[in-house]
This record gives sequence, C-alpha cells and structure tokens, in this order.
Amino acid sequence: MSTACGTPPHDPLGAFCRDNHAALAGSGKGPLAGLAFAVKDLFHIEGNRTGFGHPDWLRTHPRAERTAVAVEGLLAAGADMIGRTHCDELCYSLTGENVHYGTPINSNAPGRIPGGSSNGSASAVAGKLVDFALGSDCGGSIRIPASYCGIFGMRPTWGRISLEGAVPFGPSFDVAGWFARDAALFEKVGRVLLEDDKEPPSPKRLLIARDAFALIEPATSAALQPAVARLEGLIGRSEEIDVAPDGLVSWFETFRTIQAAEVWSSVGAWVREVKPRLGPGVKERVAWAATVSPGMLAEAEARRIGIRRRMDQLIGQGDVLCLPTSPRAAPPLGTPVDKIEIEYRNQAMCLLCIAGLAGLPQLSLPMATIDGLPLGLSIVGRQGTDTMLLSIAAALGAG
Repeated sequence: MSTACGTPPHDPLGAFCRDNHAALAGSGKGPLAGLAFAVKDLFHIEGNRTGFGHPDWLRTHPRAERTAVAVEGLLAAGADMIGRTHCDELCYSLTGENVHYGTPINSNAPGRIPGGSSNGSASAVAGKLVDFALGSDCGGSIRIPASYCGIFGMRPTWGRISLEGAVPFGPSFDVAGWFARDAALFEKVGRVLLEDDKEPPSPKRLLIARDAFALIEPATSAALQPAVARLEGLIGRSEEIDVAPDGLVSWFETFRTIQAAEVWSSVGAWVREVKPRLGPGVKERVAWAATVSPGMLAEAEARRIGIRRRMDQLIGQGDVLCLPTSPRAAPPLGTPVDKIEIEYRNQAMCLLCIAGLAGLPQLSLPMATIDGLPLGLSIVGRQGTDTMLLSIAAALGAG
C-alpha cells in the first residue's frame, strides 16, 4: 500500500483536505473490494501529517509513523482510500463550519450546514464522492452530520473499534465510526470495522424516549413519527419511557464538564504554546475547558457512574431505545453564532449526551424529512449490540 501525496480527488463540495492530501490503495480483495472511502483528518496516515481541522496543528506536528488501525482494516478488506476529509477545528464543534478551510456543501440540504465535526466525511458520502467514509464521534460528530445530510451514521460502543493512530480528543467518549448512503453497505462496512460476522440477536422491544421527544419542537417530533411507527412495526412491541429522571439538561452538564476536562488535557498544552487562532464557538469552549477544576471533574465523574447504572437498568437485552438524532434539520449557512453555537448546540447535546455518557452504540437512520430537509431518527442499544442495530438498519433499508 502506497501513499499518494499529489492532487486530491475531484471535489466540487469542498470536502477533501488539500494541504495534506493522502491516498492509499487497498488490498483489492475482501468484502469491500472495488469501493472508495474517505478518512476524517484526525486519523494518522503513515508518512503524512494530520491536520485535526487547524492549519497550526498541521504545521506543528510531525509526520505520522504509522497508519491508523481502523484505516488499515478497511484497506485490508479491499477498499481504496481516496483522500482525507475536513473536520471542524480540533473537532470541537457540531456545525461543520471551519473558519480556516470553509464549509463542505450539504448536497441534500443546499444552503445549509453539513454538521460536524466529521463534516467532510458526511459531505463526501452524501454528495456521492465516495461509497463510505470514516469519521469520529465524541459529542455527536457523526450523528449530527448523518442527520443533517440524510445518510446513515454510526457511533459504535465505546472501545469497540480501535482508535490507535488517531488524535485523542475526549478519550472516555471518543469512538471511530462511519457513514454510508446505502443500508446494506453500511452494515457491511460495520462488520469489517467491528470485526464481527456473527448473527446478531433479534430486537424484542422498542423503548421510545418520551423526554427526548419532548425536548424538540412539536413539528419536528411529528415529522419523526412515521419513522417511529416503522420501527414499531419491525420490532413488534413498544413502550414509552423517560430516560433521565433528573432531566437531560443535567446529563448534558455532566457530559460537558467531563468532555471539557479531557479536551483540555488533550490539547491544552498545545493551545498554550502555539496560541492558535480559533473560530467562534470553538474559542469559547476551549477557554472554558481550561477552567474546569479537579473538583468539578470529580463531581461529574460521580454523576456519570449513576447515569451508566440507570442506562444499564433501562435498556435490557433485546431492547432498542429510540430518540431524535437532532432537535432540528440542518440550520442555514450564516446562522448567528450565539444561536448555532450555544442555543442549538446545547439543545442537541441534551440528546447526544445519552449514548456518550453510557458508552452505548447509536445509529442515526435517514428515515424522515421536515420541510423537504433530512432528519435523522436514532436507535440505541446496550453495549456490544452494534450489529443488532446494523441489522435493524438493513431491514428497514430493504423494506
């Protein structure tokens, strides 16, 4: 396998990195032979620099000594990596708008953001530049772009897919995940990344997250109901439940505190030394991350233990939790900073924090629209039930 550092692929969407382009030929043999994929710019490629969404990061870090394990697995399964894709600055955003590299086009919602931080990967898949793409998810960086761009996106069980050879961000939340347009291919890629070809168990009960649906606008909830009904028809038995007795806003604050402490541990020394120019939203979050005290972190870690216990009790074997992926469709380009980086982000994080805090797999299904715009519905399972979620997506895709 060789690294090509020449011209990036044809890119009318602004999805691919140009300053550190890399491409790798796959083995040509295996379940993914003949397919092309892209890789988010936080996975290392041997002999190439990783940009992590910021030109100063690219400038101040050495060439990688080896290729990320997840990338190697896809290459060994036969697929060809045709390029790196842009991400938000330091991956600390959900918008997909990068002040240094621009905003990749959302082909399925023109004039609107693609979501982030795996913005280029989602854009490239939605725009049919690649068959599938590798991304990462800490706070929602696969799930939000999947919903906004109208494609499948998976946040697997924490620790299930190797992150060796990837830039650490929030290590107790970080996962490697993927996007695809087609449900069958989405499952096939997942089987490779998960290294799991066993027959999954059948889902037995659908749990509908009443408090999660209550957080979103009634019109958005109504737009998701036909998709919920399809899930109910597939699984057979359903029950409405409340996920967080103490409120999802409280869960978000727990997530936010732990994530910020881990982000500062990962990038703080570099920020202090390099003093990079950071864009709106990212700048403020990084500054706040520097203020999280050991006491604040300890309190949040204690709350997370209770949240994990709650989710373990709530989602039984064979259960599938159903909730909105996002509170809304993709916002328009140029949405005011305060609205998109504070109001919209905080609302979304109340939904996204659930799987992150408990280390659960979550799959966003492109099963709904509102005002002609894509809208994702998510399914969540117990730890390790990734292939059961994939089988549900495949069944719905075939239906």
